[in-house]
Amino acid sequence: MSKLHLLQTSSASYNVKSSKLINQKLEQNEVPYLTDTYGRKHNYLRISLTERCNLRCQYCMPEEGVNLTKKTELLTADEIIKLAELFVKQGVNKIRLTGGEPTVHKDIIKIIETLKSIPGLETLGITTNGLTLLRQLVSMQKAGLDVINISLDTLKPEKFEKITRRRGWHRVIAGIDLAIQLGYDPVKVNVVTMRGVNDDEIVDFVNFTKDRKIDIRFIEYMPFTGNKWETGKMVSFKEMKEIIKCKYPDLVTLPNSPNDTSKAYKVPSFKGQIGFITSMSEHFCGSCNRLRLMADGSLKVCLFGNTEISLRDALRSGCSEDDLLCMIGAAVQRKKKQHAGMLNLAQMPNRPMILIVKCFYLWFITLLRFLIFFLSTSFFNLRKLVTSKVTTTLSINVNSLEKFREFYVIVLRFANAAQSSGRSFTNSIFNTLYMPKKPGSITSLNTLHWKFLEMNQTIRCMCSSGLTHIDREGKASMVDVGYKIETDRSATASGEILVGPEIFKLIENNLMKKGDVLTVAQLAGIMGAKKASELIPLCHNIILNHVDINLKLDNEKHSIFITCTVRCKGKTGVEIEALTGVSIAALTVYDMCKSVSHKMVIKNILLIKKSGGYKGIYDLD
Repeated sequence: MSKLHLLQTSSASYNVKSSKLINQKLEQNEVPYLTDTYGRKHNYLRISLTERCNLRCQYCMPEEGVNLTKKTELLTADEIIKLAELFVKQGVNKIRLTGGEPTVHKDIIKIIETLKSIPGLETLGITTNGLTLLRQLVSMQKAGLDVINISLDTLKPEKFEKITRRRGWHRVIAGIDLAIQLGYDPVKVNVVTMRGVNDDEIVDFVNFTKDRKIDIRFIEYMPFTGNKWETGKMVSFKEMKEIIKCKYPDLVTLPNSPNDTSKAYKVPSFKGQIGFITSMSEHFCGSCNRLRLMADGSLKVCLFGNTEISLRDALRSGCSEDDLLCMIGAAVQRKKKQHAGMLNLAQMPNRPMILIVKCFYLWFITLLRFLIFFLSTSFFNLRKLVTSKVTTTLSINVNSLEKFREFYVIVLRFANAAQSSGRSFTNSIFNTLYMPKKPGSITSLNTLHWKFLEMNQTIRCMCSSGLTHIDREGKASMVDVGYKIETDRSATASGEILVGPEIFKLIENNLMKKGDVLTVAQLAGIMGAKKASELIPLCHNIILNHVDINLKLDNEKHSIFITCTVRCKGKTGVEIEALTGVSIAALTVYDMCKSVSHKMVIKNILLIKKSGGYKGIYDLD
């Protein structure tokens, strides 16, 4: 699928004229993937390393906690690094690690160290609750951590326990002081201000900056599913500023950078400063340069947005870098001008995409199920007629059969695309809809694939000489494997070369003038298996997972017995690759030994075992 098509099918939130212009430019590589339709360039990526947290803050999650994603469905450290590298290549120069609580990730130091080594990344930061800083911060700084934000909503230990439902206030304060001692300048402290909870400490936090080089950032209380957000709980930026000005009327405004989320202020003579993050009362969407990669691999282009795409699923399904960039570009193009507003956000659940997409997939997959079932049943009835005694007098419409087969291919390709491109829950939908209740049930998608391959073979035989690589007109034709499903496939071939006693003794003692015959033949066989598609005209180019060549000396026959085993995960078998590996290894032995004698015989090259594909297991024994 082209970049243009991906963007067109994903973008419905902006007008047609501007979308066409953006799509044309993106197709021509004139617009970066991380620039949206409003010209906002996204150079800041926030990566959530984990969903787990060692606190239970009231504004963040329900008291009972949240249902955590299975570990297998979370990004691994290597996947995080791979995606981060992709974003940095596209212009991201700042990454912040978040959570959950990022410091509880077992590979936190390794991740920091590896991310910091990515060429082009200028700043690496972390947002943490500070509970483990005394133990980890020195190592994190050595690994390359540049910036640190620490969350602390109260300066009173007993209130800390009430807000977070855990103990640890003294450890957080000690972590802040350690960060200052290590030279982080400034240490940013995030304070979520809640009416009736900690709004009475606003001035106390300002005083906290008097002797410490820290940046206290007051954050307006924001709505998220489960935190029971109420309009009355939010203390606005203007109200907080008025409270502070009553105590410090000489509060001065500091300059802000274009993409700053915080409005900066300072009390003269204080070492530190304060700021206000006004997400609710005065949004800063117009200068937003941030993207968010969630722990499960979902990409959110807006913190308050309720749509996302899964880069994890794309990555694990083998998508190329270009495909991933097209997905990311499509998501960025859909980013809205601003979020829905304070009152609307309070009514919107965050990350509800699963509720929307499930309904669509259930409808779509059910439709495919009935269509595939109908086509399969129609074919099986046709085959019974064709293979019966009536066949001799039956006139078969070859063109109709070919059209029938081609239509079936299209339907199965749609089914494959839907199954592979959806999020993890779509796999369970497919299992429910297609997994057979009994072995061989027609309702199994996999079974339907194998039935179709059988149908495909039958129709091709009716329409040609019976050879799959010849079309209706008798011309050579490569078999289309696009509709097949990927399976684990393997093949083992063997062969033998009789070399005679003289050559055998030279090989055994490694005395051949051209060198180590067995080792060179082994390497040549591996290379031959990998190059099979270049040697055999209609052979598919397959990515091989493993090639094993074994050469064994036979003293009684004065021969070398060769085996080649090839494995892959693909849509077609690897028999040709195994046979080619044996053949090239045998020919290499012949070439290296022909100066001694031409009386060598290559024989018995054959397939001895294969597995995978609709024909199942073949074993010569």
